[in-house]
Amino acid sequence: MNRTDFMNWQNFKNELLQHPQLHLQFQYAQAKLVDASYHITEIKQAPIVSVDCGGVMNSWTEVIVQLWEPEQRDSEREMKASKALSIIGVVEKVLPINPLAMVKIEFGNSQFDTRQMYPGQFLVSGDNLVVNLSPDFVQCKAIERGGSCGTNEKGEECCAPAPEKQKVQLVELTNFSANSCTPGSGCC
Repeated sequence: MNRTDFMNWQNFKNELLQHPQLHLQFQYAQAKLVDASYHITEIKQAPIVSVDCGGVMNSWTEVIVQLWEPEQRDSEREMKASKALSIIGVVEKVLPINPLAMVKIEFGNSQFDTRQMYPGQFLVSGDNLVVNLSPDFVQCKAIERGGSCGTNEKGEECCAPAPEKQKVQLVELTNFSANSCTPGSGCC
């Protein structure tokens, strides 16, 4: 999997536009949904520029939609896709968002550490549009492109587990016969 396999901002919005009347729900873990009275607290656009272990510069843009569950649950405030689109409209009037930017959803609560996740499959379930979220992961771009790390020609050395060190066997020298060195003999 690489960064081009993920949903971009334009496709994310298009999914919402197809179902404006449905309640927008996010599944962050197996059978765990963000409470329906969540708020979209902010939408961030983050241009990323990095240099990987192979010395290659990489750049991409992420759009991070931050969700927050209020302490007081309120079923009257369930987020519909149309309301999410309205919030997106307010944001885009102030911040031009790259339509090809990678989308991440940022969420956490008292039972789930805050993290950024990728929106995956969108499922219609009754009156709900459920977005299944997948966790972010760490990757080695040098290995993924079949390249190498730095000047190394083989490609895996900097990112693979360190080779196991050989154990040195200690030998007791006092058990050897007369051919061994003695202090002051000049052989050492």
